[in-house]
This record gives sequence, C-alpha cells and structure tokens, in this order.
Amino acid sequence: MSETCTHLDQIEVTDLPEPPLVCEECMKIGGRWVHLRMCETCGKVGCCDNSPNKHATAHFHETTHPIIRSAEPGEHWSWCYVDDLAFELTD
Repeated sequence: MSETCTHLDQIEVTDLPEPPLVCEECMKIGGRWVHLRMCETCGKVGCCDNSPNKHATAHFHETTHPIIRSAEPGEHWSWCYVDDLAFELTD
C-alpha cells in the first residue's frame, strides 16, 4: 500500500454534478444504492461497494480510472483504487 496517491495527475473532475445525483446504472435496471461516488477522471456517478451492484468499482474495472470521491453531502474524501488509499484534496 502506498502512503501517497500516485495518480493525482489523472484528476480532471472534482466538482459534483448538479443534484439530483443518482446512479444511472441502478436507475436503468431498477436497482437501489446506499451511497454515491464520483469518478474524478470522467465525472461518472456510481453506487458504492455497500450497494448491491457496486457500479463505482465496476466503472474502475472497466476504465481503470483510479480515483473516486464521495458524492455524499458534507463528505470530501477521495479514494484511489490502485494505491488503496483514502485522502482529502485541499485547495
């Protein structure tokens, strides 16, 4: 496990889209989600690993976009799948 994220150069999107935020993949299949995460490379919003379909992680496996952020109100943390590391971005 890395002590620092080595993929910060791949962050292109940090601002969440306008509400309402949904997991589009869950919406298509009539699924449900627990929490939402946003890919910081392309901005795709997907459901977390506590959700039945784990679409955010599936997006990582499909695209290799390494970093997601929480899309939950008041949460500002990010997660790098590759480095297995949670962190917060600062201005």
